[in-house]
Amino acid sequence: MRPIEAADLVSFDTDLIGPYGYCSDISRAWVCGGKPSDEQRRLYAQAFEQIEHNIGVLRVGRSFGDVVKDSWSIPNEFVFNRYSSMIHGVGLADEYPSIKYAQDFAAKGYDGVLESGMTLCVESFIGVDNGREGVKLEEQQVLLTEHGVERNSRGPYETDWLERARQVWMQRS
Repeated sequence: MRPIEAADLVSFDTDLIGPYGYCSDISRAWVCGGKPSDEQRRLYAQAFEQIEHNIGVLRVGRSFGDVVKDSWSIPNEFVFNRYSSMIHGVGLADEYPSIKYAQDFAAKGYDGVLESGMTLCVESFIGVDNGREGVKLEEQQVLLTEHGVERNSRGPYETDWLERARQVWMQRS
């Protein structure tokens, strides 16, 4: 709706069908020229925390309902803008399963069981209702195995933002 300006937060959600017809689906966020503001860092840290927490509840044999129950609880200020799916399968495209957020599970979700060999994407969008910016992160190609979760993406996160966000929160406490 407008040109990207210096210090704007920019998020990319890059779904694509690649070699041999396999889907790749990853999201990352950056600041256009300059350093992120404290609010941008806060949003990013929340999105990162959501991704990491939700990967941590994935295990072969767990029901979708149990995953939802143990998933990261979205703070109220971000619920309105939550992404449409918390976790989804990926293979030749976005596939089964599509695990919805707790707020949506009864109306739009369904139960099932996580199985070895499933490749999943774990999603997050964090932005306040009527806010100026939001952060979209997604960890793609999370492979479930009998031994745990294997991450197959190499897209780095802005981990230096996370440390600065922690410092700001500690100063405010």
